[in-house]
Amino acid sequence: MELTFKIGERTQTVDVPEKDLLGVLEPNEIQTELTGEAAVRQALAEPIGTPRLRDIIHPGEKIAIVTSDITRPMPTWTVMPALLDELYDAGAAPEDITLVFALGSHRGQTEAEKAHLAGARAWREIACVDLNVEDCVHIGTTSRGTPVDIDRRVAEANRRICLGNIEYHYFAGYSGGAKAIMPGVSTRMAIQANHSRMVESAACAGRLEGNPVREDIEEAAAMVGVDFILNVVLDAHKEIIRAVAGDVTAAHRAGCAFLDTLYRKELPRRADIVLVSQGGAPKDLNLYQTQKALDNAKHAVKPGGVIVLVGSCKEGLGEKTFEEWITSAPTAHSLIDRIQREFRLGGHKAAAIAMVLENADIYLVSDLPDELVRKLFMMPYHTVEEAYAAASAKCGPDAAVLAMPYGGSTLPWTGDLEA
Repeated sequence: MELTFKIGERTQTVDVPEKDLLGVLEPNEIQTELTGEAAVRQALAEPIGTPRLRDIIHPGEKIAIVTSDITRPMPTWTVMPALLDELYDAGAAPEDITLVFALGSHRGQTEAEKAHLAGARAWREIACVDLNVEDCVHIGTTSRGTPVDIDRRVAEANRRICLGNIEYHYFAGYSGGAKAIMPGVSTRMAIQANHSRMVESAACAGRLEGNPVREDIEEAAAMVGVDFILNVVLDAHKEIIRAVAGDVTAAHRAGCAFLDTLYRKELPRRADIVLVSQGGAPKDLNLYQTQKALDNAKHAVKPGGVIVLVGSCKEGLGEKTFEEWITSAPTAHSLIDRIQREFRLGGHKAAAIAMVLENADIYLVSDLPDELVRKLFMMPYHTVEEAYAAASAKCGPDAAVLAMPYGGSTLPWTGDLEA
């Protein structure tokens, strides 16, 4: 069977015997009645696990709304009008409401970026501010030893409302929910303590129960207190196709279940060879972005197998810290040791690649120089056909093959992801 993979602006094909092909994973088609702001208003009218927000809020209370920063696809500007209407219906005054952008350990935002994210109405009517890591309140310490230090405006508010989009997260299970609190409005020390658990086998995409990163996040948020969440699920065009609202855990779980109907793909068994692409430009401009497809593919490959990762990476590695870590590491495993000592954004993606290499070989089909690819602990190839032939030679002529042409958007599920 001829398979097609996008790489940058072009495509490549490879012929795989039908008898060896376990499947071709693509996102499911889902029909939704309400989208965009209409879906948000419906979610606010039908919250999960809590009364309506207008019945929770009281006049005179200070309200902190925590939302994502510019690095995330959350369309806060679409959500805020409906949310403000709900708050005003409860008697909240604009001067009592603050929108806090959850930077985590990301850079501060420009005024233009904040205005864009908030949307014209929120920017005009309420205070819109970035996380201030220099003014945090110590709430306590989780049972795993993570300090809970939260932006003062969030910690001291009478009510806390968390916004976010739900997608797979490669070590917190899913984004959204309590992640707005930890790491969103937490200190770097807290983030490092929490994220350092990414190396544990149960910290993986699509897993909530028993996931040490997610459980630590939710314990921290419970210590702070979250009154209400409003989360959305986006389609490939970043449009809202489902919104959930209400209890920080129950509503989040409902959103995760919906995401699974879109992107989780059941597999009867793991493959010897996984052929995976991020889906071409612009998603594969650099290795930092292409890594997302790799991390999903790792769940489908047998121990000792091969992942053929397809991505142009024509702009290089894509992030300064990531590049410094992965190019200076003496061995792949040393990156795993390093992330446990010092969690750093950028470095965490280098460690994530190293964790895949503990279980499988990576053959990279890209526009990167061969010498650089080898320095990254991967084998360089220029065509998918060439890489598949090499993988077949390693794994045997009857090797089982799985194709993931949109690897960043599909999560293989065997029922035992951590194995």
